[in-house]
Amino acid sequence: MPINLDAVGAVSEPVERSWSSTDCLLYALGVGAGSLDATDFELEYTTENSADRPQRVLPTFAAVVGGGGPARTTLGSFDLAMLVHGEQAIELSGPIPPDATVRTTSVVTGIYDKGSGAVVVSESTSVDAHSGEPRFASTTSLFIRGEGGFGGARGPSSSAEPWPPREPDDVVTYAVRPDQALLYRLSGDRNPLHSDPVFAKRAGFDRPILHGLCTYGFTGRALLHAVCGSDPARFRSMAGRFSRPTYPGDTLTISIWSDGDGVRFRTDNQRGETVIDAGRFVSF
Repeated sequence: MPINLDAVGAVSEPVERSWSSTDCLLYALGVGAGSLDATDFELEYTTENSADRPQRVLPTFAAVVGGGGPARTTLGSFDLAMLVHGEQAIELSGPIPPDATVRTTSVVTGIYDKGSGAVVVSESTSVDAHSGEPRFASTTSLFIRGEGGFGGARGPSSSAEPWPPREPDDVVTYAVRPDQALLYRLSGDRNPLHSDPVFAKRAGFDRPILHGLCTYGFTGRALLHAVCGSDPARFRSMAGRFSRPTYPGDTLTISIWSDGDGVRFRTDNQRGETVIDAGRFVSF
């Protein structure tokens, strides 16, 4: 069955998701926290019992526990090897607690025909399951190769604006561990595209690629420290487009420009290829 165009406008039943201190610690390690100095820097994200360092949660954890897109069954039947993350945006109402439960509602806002594939866009809103207070919202764009050509609208253009004609205001570089994808997948995304060499080759890659949201998490750490003074209470929103895959073992360089009321950013690998572009970030 081809992709289900009737899924547009479909609103999910509210889904509850809980997480614990351990889940937050595992996520932090999955996006590289503690790799620069495991005994000091980012200790509040990688431990829960350090003296005078109460546990904090990386803001990009919202992209994991706040949705991530519609259920595959809603979209019809397609080869999972053909699905890649296209774009991701999150907006937080405040810091994420280490232990909590949210109730999330998602809606498919568009399915667009890009010729070589289809783009599915969904929006999710999460509130505290007990108090009803807003926690975070996310917008997810998925690109499904081979599912285009159905004659639908192409959708809004996502072409990146020209970068400011000056050197970045800040540059942060992180090394990605060779086993990073194996660690990150423990936060929930078990797609074999990121772990199984045979599956990755069937999807058209030489070897397993890093999860897009893992690259997103590395980039979010750079923005948290460079723009927010390492204070997650100042982290408001982050959006970017995945323009090329990251591989385990790569080195990521995040370039940051202040731009009016917000920040623009771009993430490149050691080969000079841009892996996240059209980056926009806003702090409180």
